[in-house]
Amino acid sequence: MHKRIVISGYYGFDNFGDEAILSVLVNRLKNFGFEIVVLSSNPRKTSMNYFVNSIKSFDFFQVAGLLKQSNILISGGGSLLQDVTSLKSLVYYLWVIATALRYKKKVIIFAQGIGPIKNKIAEFFTLKILKKCDYVSVRDQKSCEFLKNAGVNAHLLCDPIFSSDLELSDSKGVIGVQLRDFSTMNDTLLLKLARQIIKDFFDKKIEIYSLQDSADLSVCVKFEKILKSLKPDINAEVMHGLTVEQVISSISSLEYMIAMRFHALVTAMKAGVKSVAVNYDIKVEKLANEAGIPLISMDASEDFDIVFDELKQLNGSKLKEFADSKKFDWSGIDEVLKSN
Repeated sequence: MHKRIVISGYYGFDNFGDEAILSVLVNRLKNFGFEIVVLSSNPRKTSMNYFVNSIKSFDFFQVAGLLKQSNILISGGGSLLQDVTSLKSLVYYLWVIATALRYKKKVIIFAQGIGPIKNKIAEFFTLKILKKCDYVSVRDQKSCEFLKNAGVNAHLLCDPIFSSDLELSDSKGVIGVQLRDFSTMNDTLLLKLARQIIKDFFDKKIEIYSLQDSADLSVCVKFEKILKSLKPDINAEVMHGLTVEQVISSISSLEYMIAMRFHALVTAMKAGVKSVAVNYDIKVEKLANEAGIPLISMDASEDFDIVFDELKQLNGSKLKEFADSKKFDWSGIDEVLKSN
């Protein structure tokens, strides 16, 4: 009988970062000969994209039956175990893990960001469940310290995207802008950014990336309209509805990237694309500081002339070296997989 592994995460929602993580994970797992089943909000699309089996995430009866007949559950990556997005999603992901544990299956927590968990009862059950898992890995120091202080044996790993193999494209001399909707998004930032892009890159094509259309597309379209209102003949295009492979190929051929999302920046730097980060989240700020790339705050308080001069003076080869130096440690995960 085939050994079966189930993957639970934020899959099927067309979020580039999560789908790229799933791609890395599936490629790794295929080396072990497991039958792979992904819990997805869009099972048909997930099956077609990754050549795996897939079932609906929220079909509780079917999910429970699948876990009962499987060997291993992998939960992650991403920030699944938090209640900022919603308490309901946290309870769901905990239910999946607890169900696998109840059926005495091995459970791997895969490179997750843990918290914030504001609900104290939810925090209690999260920690109780994680203590029973076979291997717990997290992607940031804060999550690692939180779990270790609570008695969970957590392992700190870099983001799995650092271990992806990019098929690099030649630079097209295009400027990439990646935006997402967020509570701190504002017209001042968009207008100041548009003016600076027109000032510095008036003769270049501008590609504006929506990496999850439900969250990104509206602000990307708005930014394109701002650019064209300031310079009607500017060559600007919103890039949306792209597959993981299309996003990677397109970003890797850019000359410069101005990005909000963590995984857009990682992809750009892995390709040696000179980048500037828009600081909407602490993980983006940490990445920018570690890589030595300039930062733009959401209130756009910086002198953009200075920021863009710093951007142009970056060394693409050094950015690629930085990204390549981040090695994802598969050893603990591989150990669980081999022992089954």
